[in-house]
Amino acid sequence: MTGDGTMADMSREQLRAADADRQQVADQLKSALDEGRLDLAEYDERLRDAYAAKTYADLDRLLNDLPNAAPVVPLASPVSPVATAATAAGGGDARAWLVHVWAGWVRVAAILTLIWGISYGTGSDDTYFWPAWVIGPWGIVLLFRTVSGLAKGEPRNYAAEAEHRRQLREHKLERKELYRRAIAAGELPVNPSKEERKAFIAEATARGDLAPKPRRPGQ
Repeated sequence: MTGDGTMADMSREQLRAADADRQQVADQLKSALDEGRLDLAEYDERLRDAYAAKTYADLDRLLNDLPNAAPVVPLASPVSPVATAATAAGGGDARAWLVHVWAGWVRVAAILTLIWGISYGTGSDDTYFWPAWVIGPWGIVLLFRTVSGLAKGEPRNYAAEAEHRRQLREHKLERKELYRRAIAAGELPVNPSKEERKAFIAEATARGDLAPKPRRPGQ
C-alpha cells in the first residue's frame, strides 16, 4: 500500500500533530485560564501535555471539557520546513524570542554607532567605521542562532518559559494574599517563621485554597 493510501485509511485522531497544532491548543488553554475555566495547576499540566502531544487524539482530550474550545483541524497538505519557519516568524512567540535574541546587539550597535558618529562629526581624521569589527561578527553569530532557533522551535520553548515565570509570579501573589488573610484572622503570627509559612502553604494546598507551585515545562 502506498503512503497516500495509508494516510487515507487513518482516522484524524491517529494522525501526527504538528507544532502549529500544539500551539493552537496552547492558545486555547490560555484562553480557558483567563476565563476561569482552568486553575493554574490544571493549565500547567495541560500545557505540558499539549507540547508533548503526538497525535490529534492527544490534543483533543485536552479540550473536550472546554465549551468554547475548537478542535484542531489537520492541514490538507504537508507544510515544508521553510513555510513552517516563516509562519513561526510571523507569530507573537517568534517576535518575542527575536527581541530577546537581538536586543543586546541592537543596543550595542546603536551605542557604538553613536560614538563613531560623534567622532566623525567632530572632524576626526579616522572615518573608518570601526564598530563593524564588533557588531559584524556578533551579528553573524546571532543570524545563525536565529535560523537554527526557528528550525528547532526555540520561540515556543521561550514562550513556555515566559509563561512559567508568569505563573510563578501569580502564585507568589496568591501566597502573599493568603498570608495576609491568615495573619488578619489570627491563623498566623505577624512575622511567621519559615517553618510556619511552609506548613501553612502545605495545608492551604491540601485544602485547595492554593494551587500547587507551577512546574517548569518539561518536568
